[in-house]
Amino acid sequence: MEHVKSLLPPGKKWKLVWHDEFDGDTLDESKWSYRLHLLQRRHETFTDQGAFLDGKGNLLLALQEKDGHYFSPHLQTGSNYLDRPGRGFCFGGKDKPEFVWPVAKIERPKFMHRYGYYEIRCRLPEQPGWWAAFWLQSPCIGATLNPEESGVEVDIMENFTRDGIVSHNNHWDGYGEDHKHAGSGDRRLEPTPDGYHVFGLDWSPDGYVYYIDGRESWRCDGPVSHREQFILVSTECMGYREGHEPAAELRKARLPDYFIVDYVRVFDEVKDE
Repeated sequence: MEHVKSLLPPGKKWKLVWHDEFDGDTLDESKWSYRLHLLQRRHETFTDQGAFLDGKGNLLLALQEKDGHYFSPHLQTGSNYLDRPGRGFCFGGKDKPEFVWPVAKIERPKFMHRYGYYEIRCRLPEQPGWWAAFWLQSPCIGATLNPEESGVEVDIMENFTRDGIVSHNNHWDGYGEDHKHAGSGDRRLEPTPDGYHVFGLDWSPDGYVYYIDGRESWRCDGPVSHREQFILVSTECMGYREGHEPAAELRKARLPDYFIVDYVRVFDEVKDE
Protein backbone atom coordinates (compact mmCIF):
# COMPACT_ATOMS: atom_id res chain seq x y z
CA MET A 1 0.00 0.00 0.00
CA GLU A 2 1.38 3.38 -0.97
CA HIS A 3 2.01 5.95 1.75
CA VAL A 4 3.12 9.56 1.48
CA LYS A 5 6.81 10.41 1.65
CA SER A 6 8.46 11.57 4.83
CA LEU A 7 9.16 15.24 5.50
CA LEU A 8 12.84 14.82 6.28
CA PRO A 9 14.91 17.67 7.74
CA PRO A 10 16.99 19.38 5.06
CA GLY A 11 20.76 19.52 4.94
CA LYS A 12 21.34 15.88 5.89
CA LYS A 13 21.24 12.50 4.18
CA TRP A 14 18.87 9.96 5.76
CA LYS A 15 18.48 6.17 5.66
CA LEU A 16 15.30 4.40 6.81
CA VAL A 17 16.20 1.91 9.58
CA TRP A 18 12.84 0.98 11.15
CA HIS A 19 9.21 1.61 10.30
CA ASP A 20 5.65 0.44 10.53
CA GLU A 21 3.25 1.47 7.76
CA PHE A 22 0.34 -0.40 9.38
CA ASP A 23 -0.60 -2.27 6.21
CA GLY A 24 -2.54 -5.50 6.45
CA ASP A 25 -5.26 -6.23 8.96
CA THR A 26 -3.46 -7.10 12.22
CA LEU A 27 -1.14 -5.11 14.47
CA ASP A 28 2.43 -6.39 14.14
CA GLU A 29 3.20 -7.54 17.68
CA SER A 30 6.79 -8.31 16.71
CA LYS A 31 7.17 -4.52 16.71
CA TRP A 32 4.73 -3.38 19.40
CA SER A 33 3.60 -4.38 22.87
CA TYR A 34 0.96 -2.89 25.16
CA ARG A 35 1.93 -0.76 28.10
CA LEU A 36 -0.40 -1.75 30.94
CA HIS A 37 1.45 -0.53 34.06
CA LEU A 38 2.44 2.90 35.32
CA LEU A 39 5.16 3.01 37.99
CA GLN A 40 4.67 -0.67 38.91
CA ARG A 41 0.89 -0.49 39.26
CA ARG A 42 -1.67 -1.68 36.73
CA HIS A 43 -3.14 1.47 35.20
CA GLU A 44 -6.88 0.97 35.16
CA THR A 45 -7.45 2.71 31.82
CA PHE A 46 -4.58 1.14 29.85
CA THR A 47 -5.82 -1.83 27.83
CA ASP A 48 -4.65 -4.40 25.31
CA GLN A 49 -7.88 -3.91 23.38
CA GLY A 50 -8.85 -1.25 20.86
CA ALA A 51 -5.69 -1.07 18.73
CA PHE A 52 -6.47 -2.30 15.23
CA LEU A 53 -5.70 -1.72 11.56
CA ASP A 54 -8.40 -0.43 9.22
CA GLY A 55 -7.12 -2.27 6.12
CA LYS A 56 -6.34 1.07 4.47
CA GLY A 57 -2.86 1.51 5.93
CA ASN A 58 -3.85 3.09 9.24
CA LEU A 59 -3.53 2.17 12.89
CA LEU A 60 -6.59 3.12 14.94
CA LEU A 61 -6.32 3.54 18.71
CA ALA A 62 -9.86 3.69 20.06
CA LEU A 63 -11.42 5.39 23.04
CA GLN A 64 -13.69 2.82 24.69
CA GLU A 65 -16.36 2.97 27.39
CA LYS A 66 -17.70 0.18 29.59
CA ASP A 67 -19.99 0.58 32.61
CA GLY A 68 -19.21 4.27 32.88
CA HIS A 69 -15.45 3.88 32.73
CA TYR A 70 -13.10 4.57 29.84
CA PHE A 71 -10.14 2.74 28.34
CA SER A 72 -7.62 3.26 25.55
CA PRO A 73 -4.47 1.49 24.27
CA HIS A 74 -0.88 2.53 24.86
CA LEU A 75 1.70 0.99 22.48
CA GLN A 76 5.46 0.76 22.97
CA THR A 77 8.50 -0.92 21.44
CA GLY A 78 10.25 -1.43 24.79
CA SER A 79 9.54 -0.80 28.46
CA ASN A 80 10.65 1.22 31.46
CA TYR A 81 12.05 -0.60 34.47
CA LEU A 82 9.86 1.47 36.82
CA ASP A 83 6.74 -0.02 35.24
CA ARG A 84 7.61 -3.66 35.94
CA PRO A 85 4.76 -5.02 38.10
CA GLY A 86 5.35 -6.84 41.35
CA ARG A 87 3.68 -10.12 42.21
CA GLY A 88 4.61 -10.94 45.76
CA PHE A 89 5.14 -9.26 49.12
CA CYS A 90 3.84 -5.68 49.45
CA PHE A 91 5.96 -3.18 51.34
CA GLY A 92 3.62 -0.58 52.80
CA GLY A 93 0.59 -2.77 53.38
CA LYS A 94 -2.28 -4.01 51.26
CA ASP A 95 -4.26 -0.77 51.41
CA LYS A 96 -1.39 1.47 50.31
CA PRO A 97 1.29 -0.70 48.73
CA GLU A 98 4.47 1.24 48.02
CA PHE A 99 6.55 -1.51 46.47
CA VAL A 100 6.04 -5.15 45.57
CA TRP A 101 8.80 -7.74 45.51
CA PRO A 102 9.76 -9.66 43.49
CA VAL A 103 9.11 -7.61 40.37
CA ALA A 104 8.41 -9.15 36.99
CA LYS A 105 11.09 -10.32 34.60
CA ILE A 106 12.77 -7.75 32.38
CA GLU A 107 11.06 -7.60 29.00
CA ARG A 108 13.22 -7.91 25.93
CA PRO A 109 12.70 -4.72 23.88
CA LYS A 110 11.34 -5.01 20.35
CA PHE A 111 13.07 -1.88 19.10
CA MET A 112 15.56 0.45 20.76
CA HIS A 113 17.57 3.13 19.01
CA ARG A 114 19.87 6.08 19.62
CA TYR A 115 19.91 9.33 17.64
CA GLY A 116 18.28 9.78 14.22
CA TYR A 117 15.01 11.19 12.94
CA TYR A 118 11.71 9.91 14.37
CA GLU A 119 8.48 10.67 12.54
CA ILE A 120 4.76 10.00 12.81
CA ARG A 121 1.93 10.94 10.47
CA CYS A 122 -1.38 10.96 12.27
CA ARG A 123 -4.86 12.41 12.83
CA LEU A 124 -5.55 13.57 16.36
CA PRO A 125 -8.63 12.58 18.39
CA GLU A 126 -11.76 14.67 17.91
CA GLN A 127 -13.60 14.08 21.18
CA PRO A 128 -12.68 15.58 24.59
CA GLY A 129 -11.30 13.89 27.68
CA TRP A 130 -8.38 11.87 26.40
CA TRP A 131 -4.95 12.62 25.03
CA ALA A 132 -2.57 11.29 22.39
CA ALA A 133 1.22 11.32 22.27
CA PHE A 134 4.26 10.21 20.29
CA TRP A 135 7.39 9.95 22.40
CA LEU A 136 10.67 8.27 23.28
CA GLN A 137 11.51 6.81 26.65
CA SER A 138 14.61 5.43 28.32
CA PRO A 139 14.31 2.02 29.96
CA CYS A 140 16.19 3.34 33.01
CA ILE A 141 15.35 7.04 33.29
CA GLY A 142 16.23 8.43 36.72
CA ALA A 143 18.43 5.49 37.67
CA THR A 144 21.30 7.98 37.98
CA LEU A 145 21.55 11.76 38.17
CA ASN A 146 23.27 11.82 34.78
CA PRO A 147 20.53 12.00 32.12
CA GLU A 148 23.10 11.53 29.39
CA GLU A 149 23.63 8.06 30.84
CA SER A 150 20.14 7.24 32.17
CA GLY A 151 18.12 8.82 29.40
CA VAL A 152 15.53 11.51 28.82
CA GLU A 153 11.79 11.30 28.21
CA VAL A 154 11.36 13.02 24.85
CA ASP A 155 7.75 13.94 24.06
CA ILE A 156 7.81 14.59 20.32
CA MET A 157 4.10 15.39 20.31
CA GLU A 158 1.55 15.68 23.09
CA ASN A 159 -2.06 16.64 22.41
CA PHE A 160 -4.36 17.17 25.38
CA THR A 161 -7.19 19.33 24.01
CA ARG A 162 -9.29 19.50 20.86
CA ASP A 163 -8.35 23.04 19.87
CA GLY A 164 -5.44 22.32 17.54
CA ILE A 165 -2.79 22.76 20.25
CA VAL A 166 0.18 20.41 20.69
CA SER A 167 3.44 20.69 22.61
CA HIS A 168 6.93 19.20 22.82
CA ASN A 169 8.39 18.33 26.23
CA ASN A 170 11.52 16.79 27.71
CA HIS A 171 11.79 15.25 31.19
CA TRP A 172 14.89 13.91 32.95
CA ASP A 173 16.27 12.81 36.33
CA GLY A 174 13.29 10.55 36.87
CA TYR A 175 9.86 11.29 38.27
CA GLY A 176 10.58 12.13 41.88
CA GLU A 177 11.98 15.14 43.70
CA ASP A 178 14.92 15.33 41.27
CA HIS A 179 12.67 15.64 38.22
CA LYS A 180 13.46 18.39 35.69
CA HIS A 181 11.57 19.55 32.61
CA ALA A 182 11.84 21.76 29.54
CA GLY A 183 8.97 22.43 27.17
CA SER A 184 8.04 24.28 24.02
CA GLY A 185 4.77 25.69 25.28
CA ASP A 186 1.70 25.59 23.05
CA ARG A 187 2.13 25.10 19.32
CA ARG A 188 -0.98 25.72 17.22
CA LEU A 189 -1.45 23.48 14.19
CA GLU A 190 -2.26 24.87 10.78
CA PRO A 191 -5.17 23.11 9.03
CA THR A 192 -4.33 20.47 6.44
CA PRO A 193 -6.59 19.23 3.62
CA ASP A 194 -7.01 15.72 5.05
CA GLY A 195 -6.59 16.43 8.76
CA TYR A 196 -3.30 14.53 9.03
CA HIS A 197 -0.22 16.09 10.60
CA VAL A 198 3.44 15.04 10.61
CA PHE A 199 5.48 15.32 13.82
CA GLY A 200 9.21 14.68 13.81
CA LEU A 201 12.32 14.80 15.96
CA ASP A 202 15.94 15.07 14.91
CA TRP A 203 17.88 13.66 17.88
CA SER A 204 21.64 14.11 17.63
CA PRO A 205 24.49 14.23 20.15
CA ASP A 206 24.17 18.02 19.97
CA GLY A 207 20.49 18.31 20.90
CA TYR A 208 16.88 17.86 19.85
CA VAL A 209 15.13 19.63 16.97
CA TYR A 210 11.35 19.23 16.69
CA TYR A 211 9.27 19.54 13.52
CA ILE A 212 5.57 19.98 12.73
CA ASP A 213 4.45 19.37 9.16
CA GLY A 214 7.99 19.74 7.90
CA ARG A 215 8.79 22.99 9.71
CA GLU A 216 11.02 23.39 12.72
CA SER A 217 8.92 24.17 15.80
CA TRP A 218 11.32 23.96 18.77
CA ARG A 219 14.89 23.21 19.82
CA CYS A 220 16.25 21.84 23.06
CA ASP A 221 20.02 21.76 23.47
CA GLY A 222 20.03 19.35 26.36
CA PRO A 223 20.59 17.43 28.37
CA VAL A 224 20.88 14.90 25.57
CA SER A 225 20.38 11.21 26.14
CA HIS A 226 23.18 9.05 24.75
CA ARG A 227 21.29 5.88 25.61
CA GLU A 228 19.18 3.78 23.27
CA GLN A 229 15.49 4.49 23.84
CA PHE A 230 12.18 2.99 22.76
CA ILE A 231 9.14 4.45 20.99
CA LEU A 232 5.64 4.96 22.36
CA VAL A 233 2.44 5.76 20.47
CA SER A 234 0.07 6.32 23.32
CA THR A 235 -3.34 7.45 24.47
CA GLU A 236 -4.65 8.01 27.97
CA CYS A 237 -8.02 8.82 29.52
CA MET A 238 -7.99 11.92 31.69
CA GLY A 239 -8.91 12.01 35.35
CA TYR A 240 -7.88 8.57 36.53
CA ARG A 241 -4.43 9.47 37.81
CA GLU A 242 -5.88 12.03 40.21
CA GLY A 243 -9.14 10.62 41.46
CA HIS A 244 -9.61 7.20 39.87
CA GLU A 245 -12.67 8.56 38.09
CA PRO A 246 -13.08 9.71 34.50
CA ALA A 247 -12.67 13.41 33.89
CA ALA A 248 -15.88 15.33 33.31
CA GLU A 249 -14.76 15.97 29.73
CA LEU A 250 -14.67 12.23 29.05
CA ARG A 251 -18.37 11.89 29.73
CA LYS A 252 -18.99 14.39 26.93
CA ALA A 253 -17.17 12.26 24.35
CA ARG A 254 -19.25 10.81 21.55
CA LEU A 255 -17.94 7.43 20.50
CA PRO A 256 -16.38 6.08 18.40
CA ASP A 257 -13.29 8.27 18.43
CA TYR A 258 -9.76 7.38 17.39
CA PHE A 259 -6.13 8.44 17.35
CA ILE A 260 -5.28 7.48 13.76
CA VAL A 261 -1.70 6.76 12.70
CA ASP A 262 -0.61 6.47 9.06
CA TYR A 263 2.99 5.47 9.79
CA VAL A 264 5.89 5.59 12.25
CA ARG A 265 9.41 5.81 10.77
CA VAL A 266 12.95 6.03 12.07
CA PHE A 267 15.89 7.26 9.99
CA ASP A 268 19.62 7.40 10.62
CA GLU A 269 21.77 10.22 9.34
CA VAL A 270 24.21 9.02 6.68
CA LYS A 271 27.61 10.60 7.11
CA ASP A 272 29.81 11.24 4.08
CA GLU A 273 33.05 9.31 4.28
